[in-house]
Amino acid sequence: MSTIGKARAAAPWHLWVVGIVTLLFNAMGVLSYTMTKLGMLAEMGMTPEQIAFMDSYPAWAIALWALGVWGAFAGSVLVLLRSRFAVPAMVVALIGLIGTTAYNYGMADVPTSMQAPALDVAIWVVTLFLLFYARRMAQAGVLR
Repeated sequence: MSTIGKARAAAPWHLWVVGIVTLLFNAMGVLSYTMTKLGMLAEMGMTPEQIAFMDSYPAWAIALWALGVWGAFAGSVLVLLRSRFAVPAMVVALIGLIGTTAYNYGMADVPTSMQAPALDVAIWVVTLFLLFYARRMAQAGVLR
């Protein structure tokens, strides 16, 4: 059935909870990315070894990191705006996350002080959850 003639479904209460909580979580990634790109690593409390590691990121890994954090942030905003474009934004975020994870765990020599497997798992859980949640809300007609 076409969504053109179909009445828009009401936003369930959990859409606002999911949208706000994931927006706050994803804003941390945006803040980290932005501070890194602005050269504020020392201000973030990073050691010279950590700064050297961040400075060694190849351009393609930085691009994937940007896709991941900005895609996830956009996905949260788009869920709150009830836009069907939340789903493609989360697909972009997942592509970025896959690439960043592949680089950090398969190609880079990440300093021990920067390894945070629990945070990495949390990022994966939130990204996958938001992708599936957005798909479900789109299928239910909540996202337009």
